[in-house]
Amino acid sequence: MVTLCWRPSVKGGGSRRGGDPNGRFKELMWYKDLGAHANGEFSMAVIQANNLMEDQSQLESGPLSSVKLGPHGTFIGVYDGHGGPETSQFVNSALFSNLRKFATEHQEISADAIRKAFLETEEEFLSLVKTQWHEKPQIATVGSCCLVGVICSGLLYTANVGDSHAVLGRVDKAAKSVAAIQLSTEHNASTESVRDELRLLHPQDSRIVVLKHNVWRVKGIIQVSRSIGDAYLKKSEFNQAPLLARFRLPEPFPEPILRAEPSISVHKLTSKDQFVIFASDGLWDHLSNEEVVDIVHNHPRNGIARRLIKAALHVAAKKREMRYSDLKKIDRGVRRHFHDDITVVVVFVEPYSMNRSSSRSSILSIKGGTPTSPKL
Repeated sequence: MVTLCWRPSVKGGGSRRGGDPNGRFKELMWYKDLGAHANGEFSMAVIQANNLMEDQSQLESGPLSSVKLGPHGTFIGVYDGHGGPETSQFVNSALFSNLRKFATEHQEISADAIRKAFLETEEEFLSLVKTQWHEKPQIATVGSCCLVGVICSGLLYTANVGDSHAVLGRVDKAAKSVAAIQLSTEHNASTESVRDELRLLHPQDSRIVVLKHNVWRVKGIIQVSRSIGDAYLKKSEFNQAPLLARFRLPEPFPEPILRAEPSISVHKLTSKDQFVIFASDGLWDHLSNEEVVDIVHNHPRNGIARRLIKAALHVAAKKREMRYSDLKKIDRGVRRHFHDDITVVVVFVEPYSMNRSSSRSSILSIKGGTPTSPKL
C-alpha cells in the first residue's frame, strides 16, 4: 500500500491555473501541473521516498519586500533535508521572510540581500538547536541543502548551498536546439574542486575529506560541504554528549567544518532564456542536465514537472532491473532504497513580463511537502 505523510499549502489567486488550485495527489506524489507567477508560468511536483518527507519547496510571487513600491518578482526555493525533516521545514518557513527583511533594508533585491538571508536563517536554526539541545540532541545532526532562485527586474539570481542545482534552458531558434546551462555551484565532496577548497580551508586536518566505500565524504561523514543546519559539524559544543557517539568527532574543532555561505550567480535574462529547472539531487541522480532540458523543451508545459519525475523513476527502476510499474507499488521508507525524495520546479520566463508593471504582478504562495506524522 502506498501512503502519503505530508500536505502542501497554497495561498493566492494565481494558483488557480490548470484547474487544481491546491495541487493534486497521486500515490506518493503531489503536483501542481501549471500555474502563473509574476514572470510567466510554472510547473511543480514532489515525490516522497523517505518515511518522513525531507524535501521541502516553495514558490512565492509578488512583493519581494515590505515596501509598497519595492521590488516585485518570483522566489523559488528547493530545500533537500538530510538526517530528518526539521531543517528543511524551518528553511521553508523562514528563508523567504528573511529575504523580504533584507530586501526592505536594501530597498532592492541583491546578491548581498540573498546572502544575508541565508546566513540569518542559519543563525536562527542554530539558535533553535541550542534551545532544544538537551531534550533533543539529535536535532544537531539534521541539515538541509538550499537552492534558491529570484527573478526580479530582468535578472535571475541563483543561490545554493549543497548539491541541488538549477539549469537554464536557452533556445537557439535558428539552430532549432536548446542548450542546458547550469546556473548553480554544487558543494559535494565528490567534486575535486570542493575537496581542494576544504583542504585549503582546513590545512591542518589531513582527514578533512575521506574516501569511504568509494564515496568522498567530509570527515568521512557527510557528502555536502555547505548546508543549513548540521550544527554538530558547525560548533564543537554540539559535538559531544548527549549526542550519540556515532556522530561525534574524536577531537574538538576550532573552525566550522561545514559552511552556510551560499554560492550566488546573477544572470541577465534574454529572449533566448525560456525556462529554468530547479530540482533536488534526487532528479539529477538519474537524469543529466541535457536530458532534463530536452524533455522540457519537447513537451507541453502542463504537467512538465511531473513528467520529469516520471522520467527519473523510469531510470531508477531500470538501474535495479525492475519495471516502473513495480517500483510504483513500493511504499515510502522502503522506496528510499531505490530513489531519493525528488522535488522539481520548472519556471517559464516570458520576455514581456520583464518590463511589466510591478503593480500588476500576480500574488502567489505555494509550498509542497509539509509533513505530518511518520509511518508507524
